[in-house]
Amino acid sequence: MRNFINRFAKDESGATAIEYGLIAALMAVIIIAGISLIGGSLETKFKFIADKIGGAGGTGGTGGTGGTGGTGA
Repeated sequence: MRNFINRFAKDESGATAIEYGLIAALMAVIIIAGISLIGGSLETKFKFIADKIGGAGGTGGTGGTGGTGGTGA
């Protein structure tokens, strides 16, 4: 039994897999945090661009039923 415990204590084959798992989890947390922080800023930029594009022609928008289009009047 003592021999088994000594071999188990010295065996590091699973340690590498656990380390890679921890690194992957840390990277996922960093990516999610970065996207969350940048998300609001990107939404504001896209809305600004959409407003500029929508008002550029002065005669419409996307049109169709229920759309934001107009007749230019």
